[in-house]
Amino acid sequence: MRKNSENQRPLTPLWPQHALAHELALISKILDQHPQISDLVLQDLSDKKGQARGAPGLSGEQAVRCAVLKNWQQLSYRKLAFHLADSMSFRRFCRFPLGWTPTKSCLQENIGAIRAETWEQINRVLIRWADQQGLEKGRKIRVDATAVPSPIHYPLDSQLLYDGIRKITALLGKVKAHHPVLYSDHCRRARRRCTNLRNARGQAKKKPLYRDLLKVAAKTAHYARQALKEASSWQDGPSLLLAARLRHYLPLLERVMEQTKRRVLRGEKVPAEHKVVSIFEEHSDIIRKGGRETTFGHKVFLTCGKTSLILDCRVVRGNPADQAQMQPMLERHEQLYGCYPRQASLDGGFASQDNLRWAKKQGIADVAFAKKRGLKVPDMVRSSWVYRQLRRFRAGIEGCISMLKRVFGVDRCTWKGWEHFQQYVQMSVVSFNLLVLARLLL
Repeated sequence: MRKNSENQRPLTPLWPQHALAHELALISKILDQHPQISDLVLQDLSDKKGQARGAPGLSGEQAVRCAVLKNWQQLSYRKLAFHLADSMSFRRFCRFPLGWTPTKSCLQENIGAIRAETWEQINRVLIRWADQQGLEKGRKIRVDATAVPSPIHYPLDSQLLYDGIRKITALLGKVKAHHPVLYSDHCRRARRRCTNLRNARGQAKKKPLYRDLLKVAAKTAHYARQALKEASSWQDGPSLLLAARLRHYLPLLERVMEQTKRRVLRGEKVPAEHKVVSIFEEHSDIIRKGGRETTFGHKVFLTCGKTSLILDCRVVRGNPADQAQMQPMLERHEQLYGCYPRQASLDGGFASQDNLRWAKKQGIADVAFAKKRGLKVPDMVRSSWVYRQLRRFRAGIEGCISMLKRVFGVDRCTWKGWEHFQQYVQMSVVSFNLLVLARLLL
């Protein structure tokens, strides 16, 4: 008979009969078998606050479990704090006592403190464990590259100029609260010119608008330079911090002004490495693979095994050719496993005679590229059948990349800054691998 209410609840919560709960339980079991992971994370957390004073804060174990849960479920810090308070299963997974859960600011401070190098070490701990358990021996691998966008808008010259004008004007306004500085706020005029440029058709109509916008940007840059001349006499901490931020944003605005003059007024082609695509995420690179859409972010190289575990992940600056990254990726694999793989299947962009010759010299029996690029099948592998099998095997990494982007948020990095970009990607890889290991154990 159905009851109206339960008068007594168990003190120790049980995992519910649900697929997600089973995966959480297995991930928790895997993390329990590796206490060194908590030690690695604790080193990063100890740098943020002295251990001898104040509240103890989150433990290394709690921080890494919260990070995995946040990334896997794609929760904001606010929603993560709510679900931890609301869900008994999430609280049990993250090892929080009854009656207390961290706030969103506490979660952000602790998860953001875990460095990218720490996440990479955690991933290596998991990969070595998978090797010991016989789940992934690393003898057959597939390598590919993907582009991860930064959290920026499309880099129009007019919008970049407006961003620089707006940011420097806001900083000058904060400086004026401490020291007398002379400047005028031209943001409204700059915003109107941006709107007019978006609606204008043809270069003949756009060039006068760009000249006026550049004039406004030059005036704003002049105000910033005058303020920095007086910065040597500033002594208080807030003013020194504002001066440092002005020194950071002023050269970026000047570079945007120069590239706008070259591209729009002079009709020159500016090389990608000289362009600024964001005032706020200046580390972003211009990535164009083949004839596909241009991405503004960073290139990520992945090594994947037979079990779909991501064995290695590298986030690189610039837009290096895939050919130049084959040897570093295989050398990193050799450092992890102590030997090179027996078979390697790579994307067509890695194909070259030099790469094939080098791989054979390292003792890799079969090296298959998705596109031959003038290479002969007998030179790469033992037979045409092996080549077809390795090509099909390589295609599986596309599914891993797709899941990494759809489920774990690597379709677009939402964290700001180059260091946080690396943290976000490496954290996503660790979360992905924990889920794959849990499903393998199921």
